[in-house]
Amino acid sequence: MLTNLIRARVARGFPPCLAAAILFLLSTPLSSPAQSLDSSQSTGSIAGTVVDQTGAPISGAHVKFTADAASSAQEVVSDENGQFFLANVPPGPFHLAVSSQGLAPQTSSGTLASGESLVLPQILLAVSSASIEIRVSPVEEAEREIKEQEKQRVLGFVPNFYVTYVRDAAPLTSGQKFRLAWKSTIDPITFGITAATAGIEQAQDTFSGYGQGSQGYAKRFGSAYADTAVGTFLGSAVLPSLFKQDPRYFYRGTGSRRGRVLYALANVFICKGDNGRSQPNYSLILGTLAAGGISNLYYPASDRGARLTFENAGISLAATAGVNVLQEFVIRKLTPAASGAGQSTP
Repeated sequence: MLTNLIRARVARGFPPCLAAAILFLLSTPLSSPAQSLDSSQSTGSIAGTVVDQTGAPISGAHVKFTADAASSAQEVVSDENGQFFLANVPPGPFHLAVSSQGLAPQTSSGTLASGESLVLPQILLAVSSASIEIRVSPVEEAEREIKEQEKQRVLGFVPNFYVTYVRDAAPLTSGQKFRLAWKSTIDPITFGITAATAGIEQAQDTFSGYGQGSQGYAKRFGSAYADTAVGTFLGSAVLPSLFKQDPRYFYRGTGSRRGRVLYALANVFICKGDNGRSQPNYSLILGTLAAGGISNLYYPASDRGARLTFENAGISLAATAGVNVLQEFVIRKLTPAASGAGQSTP
């Protein structure tokens, strides 16, 4: 409309050159200051590499780009070489967030110049503390539990190694079974009890074939210690390794008094296998009978025979049953280390 008006003025004598100048200005589009500033700036790019603590590239790492001058974020994933590339990045301050499963995320900031192709230093992703899982093997767990058991002493000095207060205790390896048997056999208290037993037998002239005096006492001491050693190794190491059974008594500590007594007595004939299941206690029963049979090799000839075998076996099994009952109701209270670490609450 304004153009038509100027043309009309020219027709009425308006100077043509001035009219032409006005028409040129009107026909040229005006640019805002902001548009001029934007046209003077161009987008750039950002590239980088994501690696782990060993320097190996991380494929599939998630890279999120945000810029102060942009309202939306740009996201890419690193390739098999751990590299990523962001194109058409607006100039100005920016923020990067890099993450990968199982690794601690990393963030970085910077400023991209107009038209710049920025290559970032390697981005290192460390293992996340939340994703670290410590796996303890059954052997290591059993080793830790054995060390706790070896501290268990009634009244602080009598060994109480063959009871566990951990209901789901890890199964013992054959080596651990033999080690526990050896430690029990060579304990000073074992020698002391053996010496006392030999003294009582000497006083009562038990196994008279041994005679009296120091020689008779030495024979009684030797046979008593042999009974203990052979019975311990056969019933708690050799046969448990063959039958894959646990030689320990698993403390119950809960239930009625009658139930606990029956549980203690039943453990003479029932034990826990290395697979965690209850099964006949072949190790203890056969080990006791075998030890009784072996005792015929060193007892006086007048006392040898099937009677000695079954008599010693019966005494040993009865003693085990009695100790099991004491374990349930008395011994734990007298064992200071029984309330230590590594035990379950009854």
